[in-house]
Amino acid sequence: MKFIKPLLVILIGYLLLKVGVPLVGAKLHPGTWPVIPTSVMKMYMFFVIVGVLLMYTYSSEGYDGLIGPIADIYGNPAKTKFAIIAMVVVGGFGSYVAYEYVKPSFEAPVELRSVHPAPPSTVKMWNKSFNLLTLKNPLREDKANLAKNVEEGGVVYYKNCFYCHGDLLDGKGHFFHGFNPMPANFQDVGTIAMLTESFVFWRVGSGGPGLPSEGTPWASAMPVWHNFISEEETWKVIMFLYDYTGHSPRATEEHKG
Repeated sequence: MKFIKPLLVILIGYLLLKVGVPLVGAKLHPGTWPVIPTSVMKMYMFFVIVGVLLMYTYSSEGYDGLIGPIADIYGNPAKTKFAIIAMVVVGGFGSYVAYEYVKPSFEAPVELRSVHPAPPSTVKMWNKSFNLLTLKNPLREDKANLAKNVEEGGVVYYKNCFYCHGDLLDGKGHFFHGFNPMPANFQDVGTIAMLTESFVFWRVGSGGPGLPSEGTPWASAMPVWHNFISEEETWKVIMFLYDYTGHSPRATEEHKG
């Protein structure tokens, strides 16, 4: 039964990766149990299996010792029952692996992400305090210069924002492959179309670091833009976002009583 030895080598390789590596990691970093990701584990085991097969079949004697028992089972009419059993076992195992790979998962995600966090009532940016409950875009009132302000907002956008949010404002900029989740898609009606301009003003100015601690974890790599562009430029770029996508800012709702 020479094929038992290669199977043992493969099993030992699997145990070293599955248990040995985490054990060493736990010794180096007490209190942790670092594991090898499944995708990496599959890659390593592929090389282990291929390496074992190459090692044990490089000679005629080794090849006969490993392949001989398999050829005997499938080629000997007297062992037809064993061949059928072996095919059922191998086929069943392959079906199980395939099913485990494609079956849907009903487990909750590891972390929940809030897309639109609740804004604070006030925020401090550009050394000023803004009341987000009453804040409105002052440039909206300047109807005579509306087109000019939108155009200047586009210049600000393509100098600073399109690298992540894209030429078409669809969240697919040059760097979007490096983000998970991807940058906001302003074309989607679920983004700025649902928001007031004061909310967008806060999000742009405060960036990812300005997100509130409530509702974490967050997933935003957006810079703190009030450190890089002016208050006026921020309002202009917001006007450009709405104008380009054809969306209208959500109106502030007033409740009486």
